[in-house]
Amino acid sequence: MLSGLISLLNSDFYVVTRNWIFQFDISTWAWIHLILGVIILVAGLFLFTGATWARVIGVILAVLAALAAFAWLPYYPVWGILFIAISIGVIWALTAHGRDIKMAQ
Repeated sequence: MLSGLISLLNSDFYVVTRNWIFQFDISTWAWIHLILGVIILVAGLFLFTGATWARVIGVILAVLAALAAFAWLPYYPVWGILFIAISIGVIWALTAHGRDIKMAQ
């Protein structure tokens, strides 16, 4: 969310390179990051209430993050493996312990 907000406020902050598969305008990427950041923030807050839809969104986003980290492996192998491990931990926590909050209430 912060990355998107920074891009919207100062479009020269990030360096745009060429020859990539996905070539979007920096403001397009800024809006995508801002919207996804707000969705993640809202889902994260609703996780504390035990909302099932928030757990589903969390699992989906963790899977997408793991896939993105897998694509990073040739460029950042240590960070990619670490991020995949964290994503697997998040998926496990949301699926195995998601109902604990509802049972406590």
